[in-house]
Amino acid sequence: MEIVIGIIIGAAAGVLVTAAAGYRWLQSRLSSHASEQAELLEAARAEGETIRREAQVAAREESVKLRAELDEELVEKRREAAEIEARSEATQRELRSRQGEVERREQSLADREANTAAALVAAEDAQKEQLEQLEQLSGMTTQEAKDQLLTQTEELARRDAAKMVRQVEEEAQAEARARARDIVGDALQRVAASHASEMTVSVVELPSDDLKGRIIGREGRNIRALESLTGVEFIVDDTPQAVVLSAFDGVRREIAKVTLTKLIDDGRIHPSRIEEMYYQSKAEIEDIILKAGEQAVFEANCGKFHEEFVKLLGRLNYRTSYGQNVLKHTLEVVHLAGLMAAELGISVKAAKRAAVLHDVGKALTHEVEGSHASISAELARKHGESETVVHAVEAHHYEVEPRTAEASLLIAADAISASRPGARGESLEKYIERLENLERIAAEKEGVERVYAIQAGREVRVIVTPEKIDDDEAVLLSREIARSIEDQLEYPGQIKVTVIRESRAVEVAK
Repeated sequence: MEIVIGIIIGAAAGVLVTAAAGYRWLQSRLSSHASEQAELLEAARAEGETIRREAQVAAREESVKLRAELDEELVEKRREAAEIEARSEATQRELRSRQGEVERREQSLADREANTAAALVAAEDAQKEQLEQLEQLSGMTTQEAKDQLLTQTEELARRDAAKMVRQVEEEAQAEARARARDIVGDALQRVAASHASEMTVSVVELPSDDLKGRIIGREGRNIRALESLTGVEFIVDDTPQAVVLSAFDGVRREIAKVTLTKLIDDGRIHPSRIEEMYYQSKAEIEDIILKAGEQAVFEANCGKFHEEFVKLLGRLNYRTSYGQNVLKHTLEVVHLAGLMAAELGISVKAAKRAAVLHDVGKALTHEVEGSHASISAELARKHGESETVVHAVEAHHYEVEPRTAEASLLIAADAISASRPGARGESLEKYIERLENLERIAAEKEGVERVYAIQAGREVRVIVTPEKIDDDEAVLLSREIARSIEDQLEYPGQIKVTVIRESRAVEVAK
């Protein structure tokens, strides 16, 4: 027991000793930590003081830098403000200068207005004096002169109004015939005919100029024989290596051409040979004429015709009208009349037969007296054509008043074929003469400076003096020129008269 107690006491003593040693160690560690903490705190205080001093230095440096930048910006702003102030002063000086100029101009305008008012008063007084003098000289008062002028103007306006009414009526009739225009347009589109342009001369080329002497013959006997037989003039000396044949009869000219060609190919040229070749050529041309007439009748496709008509149609192949081959023109009229008759529901055969015969008289105009329309109608009547066909042929140039639809169709088809672009030619002299007459009529009017006929004579452009012709007078002048053209000239379609004054144009069509 004592041993146990001793052991417990020993263990307790050991524990106490151990605890005392640990306490002392702990006390030493605490004191060590306290000293370390004090050292750390002192170091922190020193470092904080250092940082604070550095921050104060940096703040002072930044403050100095900002103050320098602010000073520079302030200097720039002051410079800009000085520039703005300088510009403002310059603007104010310019405004004061302009204000002075405006005041001077206002004063000048006021002076001008005063002078103008005085001039107007003086002009009015002079005008009154002139009116009084005119009234004394004319024996009419101003009101009477105005009434007379208004009466004349009213009469002119009434005439123009009547013409406008007539024009409106014609336009209404034209619109009413819209279907007819469509028929004509459709017929034109479906007809395509070529035309051979023949002149009044033919040319026969020679292998060499030596043949000219043989053609003329001893003392001119060969050329006299040729001209006597053919009725054609032979022009030998004008054209190198060629002989020109001149005659208005195309058939004679063609016979002479074939005769001379045969003589040149044969080489024997003397009066007896000339006569032999002439009759051979004449027989050949007559055969060609007959075949051309038969071909025309076949193309027309409107029944048989008398043999005389067939020959006359073939002769038309050697006849021209203003450069248009008459046979080709006849066939074109046949096709046009047939197409339009079919569209309108009238007799196609009668319209075509009238078209075939309407120009056959042109083959005889140098042999029979009278117009080709009357000759053609007489032949048609002689050979038993219907009265409808005879009347249409006789009326196609208004030598008699057309009374039937076939006659009206033939007139339209003939006009379309003859007037289409390129079908016929117009002499240069007549064209120039028409333009000169247009310009002359307009130039005769008072106040006209220059006149130009343009658009092939379809427009007359008139330039007037602005001081003499005002806008209202320009309207009257354009109508006056239009009336003069209408009274003195014949013209196709409408001519537009344009009066130009100070870039203003007044137009009227006649």
